[in-house]
Amino acid sequence: MSRRYVRLAAVSAATGVLTGVTGAQPSAFAASHHRAPARHVLLISVDGLHQSDLAWYVSRHPNSALARLVGGGVEYTHAKTTTPSDSFPGMVAQATGGGPGTTGVYYDDTYNAALLPAGTTSCKAVKPGVEVDLTEDLDKNQASIDAGQGLTGLPDSILSMTGNPASLINAAKLPVDPKTCKPVYPHSYLKVNTVFEVARSAGLRTAWSDKHAAYEILNGPSGTGVQDLFTPEINSDALGYPAGNDWTKDNQATEQYDGYKVKAVLNEIDGYDHSRAHKVGTPAIFGLNFQSVSTAQTLPASDGLQGGYTAKNVPGPLLTKNLDFVNAQIGALTSEIAKRHLADSTTIILSAKHGQSPTDPTALTRIDDGPLLDGLNATWKKLHPTAGDLVAHSVDDDAMLLWLTDRSQAATEFAKTYLLAQSGTGTDIYAGPKAYTRSGLSKVYAGKAAARYFHVEAGDARVPDVFGLAQYGVVYTGGTKKIAEHGGAHSDDLNVPLVVSGASVPDGVRDSASVQTKQIAPTILSLLGLNPRSLQAVREEHTTVLPVR
Repeated sequence: MSRRYVRLAAVSAATGVLTGVTGAQPSAFAASHHRAPARHVLLISVDGLHQSDLAWYVSRHPNSALARLVGGGVEYTHAKTTTPSDSFPGMVAQATGGGPGTTGVYYDDTYNAALLPAGTTSCKAVKPGVEVDLTEDLDKNQASIDAGQGLTGLPDSILSMTGNPASLINAAKLPVDPKTCKPVYPHSYLKVNTVFEVARSAGLRTAWSDKHAAYEILNGPSGTGVQDLFTPEINSDALGYPAGNDWTKDNQATEQYDGYKVKAVLNEIDGYDHSRAHKVGTPAIFGLNFQSVSTAQTLPASDGLQGGYTAKNVPGPLLTKNLDFVNAQIGALTSEIAKRHLADSTTIILSAKHGQSPTDPTALTRIDDGPLLDGLNATWKKLHPTAGDLVAHSVDDDAMLLWLTDRSQAATEFAKTYLLAQSGTGTDIYAGPKAYTRSGLSKVYAGKAAARYFHVEAGDARVPDVFGLAQYGVVYTGGTKKIAEHGGAHSDDLNVPLVVSGASVPDGVRDSASVQTKQIAPTILSLLGLNPRSLQAVREEHTTVLPVR
């Protein structure tokens, strides 16, 4: 749908006469001066949130903060995130305008056939091939919410955490570049620039809040994109909860964790840095991710409430509670924007890095992927007595990504054939036995086909050698503590909300055109009056600005 079509839609929205565009409730936020250019863009990612969840909530709470946000802008009802639908490629896409093949970021834990093992100090004659880990494992102290900074009075003192999380990464755990024999930090691993870098080069202030120090990847190749990057460690031990439980193991703890990031953004709205220690001005680009909806979807139960969905697309008690929580927090953010007289100059973008699958509890099939991969390795070694394991690295959530020690087409096809021949018994939503076939996979891309899927050359050092799409409802886990996951390519993984609301955007437009979350990046720059083509991924993938005006 063209941008002109949206402008017409803004005029005719009340009658809903244009195909694919209907009227939505107007907003008290972002009221009158929609033609003025934005000076601030607040990006909010509610991880796990589906478009169906947003529609369900707004229909039942027409006066909620979420309803006002939807009514005050353009709601894209058919938006999709990246495949794989993981947090890292999903967030990187929103910040760069590119998918995994362009950004080089396929997941939060991958493999690179060209880099050297972590800790390498003498690089001559070292065999390449190494895990590239962008999780809490990189922290100097992953057990602490400050990632090892050494703050006292945690967790409430967490707002004093550094805005430069690269300083909290253990360099000894990073892969090594064979050309320089130096560790490769996350920002250096990213192949293209980010909206934060473009804004910085234009003299604008930037900030972001996320869940691991490794999100310093958003700084981009320059390493300087985000001036104030607040990254409390979500997978650290949650203080006040049973030993060994991180902030995601209890949903109330996840809400507490998310609350710290909301406080950081409220401080930024008020013109301070995230700690409120320094008056620096409200950023041009800033925002945060919420994690509590995601844990409410994946935990079978928490705080005495049932997790997940009670029926297809019907949120259960815990998820409903968390939708209320996120609604209240977004209400606090929009109220603060209005209080600081920033509503007429601020655009809010609401989306999600990924969804979760399945939203139908009866479809759940939990499969232990360990025996499948062990069997694949054993069969390979039986046929190749001098060979080691075929699988060099794997990531299996509700998709299967394999990197192999033998990257030949024969080896990748062998892996594909083996996996599609396996059947067994997993568990259902009640932990009862449930049969599966084809290793729980619906389709497998191997070797050259996997490279084509991601639009890269065969033999690319980063691309998975085998990419398996799971059958609907399949979650790869060895236990029964998960009832949903993400990473795959089902609609439950991909169909996320996308709302652009506030300054420089028409009220009450609902757009049913197919769009992608990677379009958020050029849209942010366009809203701020910057050139979207300043982004390398936008130029490479011809990513277009969302039709918001």
